[in-house]
Amino acid sequence: MEIDGEVVSAATSMMDVLAAASAAGIRVHDLDDPGVVRWVGGGKFHWRPH
Repeated sequence: MEIDGEVVSAATSMMDVLAAASAAGIRVHDLDDPGVVRWVGGGKFHWRPH
């Protein structure tokens, strides 16, 4: 997972994304907003290992 272009962690679930964003001080109100979250190789309910 990247935040502002920096790799911060691996995400294997939607909760991982929310936890990493929260740790970085980012409030995510809409996981479908492409201005906030960009899903690569999956989506909020569907994950593929890289």
